[in-house]
Amino acid sequence: MTPVLEVTDLVKHFRVRSGLGDSTAVVRAVDGVSLRIDRGEVLGLVGESGSGKSTVAKCIMRLIEPTSGTVRLNGTDITGLSRRQFRALRREVHMVFQDPYSSLNPRMTCGQIAEEPLRHHRIGRRVARSERVGDLFEKVGLNPQMRARYPHELSGGQRQRVGLARALAVEPSLLIADEPISALDVSVQASIVNLLLELQQDMGFSCLFVAHDLAAVEFVSDRIAVMYLGKIVETTDRQRLFAEPRMPYTQALLSAVPVPDPVEQRQRERILLPGEMPSPINPPSGCSFRTRCPIAEPQCAEAEPLLAEVDGDAHLAACHLIGPAGEAPKIRSTVERAPPP
Repeated sequence: MTPVLEVTDLVKHFRVRSGLGDSTAVVRAVDGVSLRIDRGEVLGLVGESGSGKSTVAKCIMRLIEPTSGTVRLNGTDITGLSRRQFRALRREVHMVFQDPYSSLNPRMTCGQIAEEPLRHHRIGRRVARSERVGDLFEKVGLNPQMRARYPHELSGGQRQRVGLARALAVEPSLLIADEPISALDVSVQASIVNLLLELQQDMGFSCLFVAHDLAAVEFVSDRIAVMYLGKIVETTDRQRLFAEPRMPYTQALLSAVPVPDPVEQRQRERILLPGEMPSPINPPSGCSFRTRCPIAEPQCAEAEPLLAEVDGDAHLAACHLIGPAGEAPKIRSTVERAPPP
């Protein structure tokens, strides 16, 4: 079956001025990302700030043009299409943005915002579009009477629901959710995540879920891809990733996820990584994670590890230190007990 989304060797470099002179430097925001999303599947994309997650999402949407690589949507390569040619495929992919306030037009009512994709693609007449918007508001948990309100009259969670209604108005086959809960209160985050999962199961669209919250990603996703410094370093299904992470960076990320049981939380081991993520302008040689990896060896600086199978084709990881049988390397030098909550 043709996947809904197939990204191959996606690269996005930005040129910036270096210092006060005329010389320019290259920011390697995305440096060779490949992923695929099958029909009805939710892929979680996680990583630290600056790892390139949102840039990948925007390149797929063609809000920014990739430097190289291919993006196939339902089997069609969209990277070489003109704006006019891509317009017909726009209805197949929509996006929910991180900030629910800045992504909504303050001069339009919420009903006009949700109806805009229908008008843009000339779907239905005015009465039919109005009924469609009313149904969408009910699906996302809003009173249809809120169609007459403006974005500033709603709460953050309600604005994000309006953005979700707008994204689903034309029933896309792929929804890209770029940090949809990071700007919301914790209590509201849970309701938005539950709503997204219910809509995905009801409407059957595929989803790329970009987030920092690993607990939310585990709850929503079928598979998870971990990014570091513009590259995917590990990908597998959610159960296997949380149970048996292979990449040392993935182990460190998962050790920071709190658990609701205070007794178990006090007994957990926490992996503290030294330093910060290197600059994408001058990434380290070999493995990009070696400058922070507490068990890095000389071979890690000599060659870049490839994303390869460690436990069948369902689990891929990029690390020189993974054992011949796929066993994960052990991190001991920076392990500390987590402080009491």
